[in-house]
Amino acid sequence: MRPDPAAFHSAAFADGRRLRERSHRRRARHEARMEAHMARAEMHRARHMRRMARRRAGRPFAAVALVLLLFVAAAGGAEQALNVAMFAVLFIAITAITGPALLIGGAAVALTRRSRRRGPVAAGTAPIPARPAAPPRPEAAWQKARARFDALRAEYAAFECDPMAVLHRPALADVSVASTARFVDAFAEAQALDTDAFPPAAHATSFGSAVDRAERAWRAAVDAADRIRLSGLSPAERGAVERVIKLLTTARDSDNDAERLAAYTRARAELAKLDRTGVIHLPHTAAAALDDAARGALPA
Repeated sequence: MRPDPAAFHSAAFADGRRLRERSHRRRARHEARMEAHMARAEMHRARHMRRMARRRAGRPFAAVALVLLLFVAAAGGAEQALNVAMFAVLFIAITAITGPALLIGGAAVALTRRSRRRGPVAAGTAPIPARPAAPPRPEAAWQKARARFDALRAEYAAFECDPMAVLHRPALADVSVASTARFVDAFAEAQALDTDAFPPAAHATSFGSAVDRAERAWRAAVDAADRIRLSGLSPAERGAVERVIKLLTTARDSDNDAERLAAYTRARAELAKLDRTGVIHLPHTAAAALDDAARGALPA
């Protein structure tokens, strides 16, 4: 079925009329805005002209006052002329200083008012992120990991060579304690990956990760040993350990050679008994350190 031409033309004329009316309304709004803008501009211009007129009105008075002062100075003599000249110089200096200051102050006030009229900064704008730091060089990271492992190894060796430390933290020398066993495994893994020279990148990365695990395991084992201490021992076993600690303290602090030697001898015997029964697991390095201390206590 063909469309009706009359209906088609009627719709077209209606659309055209709506478009013309919309254009007229838009033009009227634009003209109203322009008239308001011109009115504001005229108001600012009139205000500026009034300010300029007030300034011009004040200038003749200053000029007349200055001329009168000069006449008075001429009539009053040299001393009066000198005073008036000094006053005139001071007046000119003050005018020269305050004029630019007032101008700068007025400009600052105008800029402040203008900034207040502006809307706030659009929300959601984020500052430009800083450039991320460059990753460390593989060799530098390996050297840092090796230094950390050397420090960990020294701390572990110092514990194993100190009988008093073993007696205060027996769980740290007992691999049947879970935290100590985890540390021993992590330490052995890092020890196996340690090299004297810089290895390939993958090996260096594995070594750094192993050192991280060993450090965490060491801290966990130390914390667990501090919590456990002698709590897992029977009263008799705890008393035996405390006796050994007292004997070692006496041997360390005594000035008497015989007393020191006797204390070391009894401490070694008690420790050997505790080690045989499994109460205290004394590392070989701690036993060797105790033997060296006992030999040093022998009189020359």
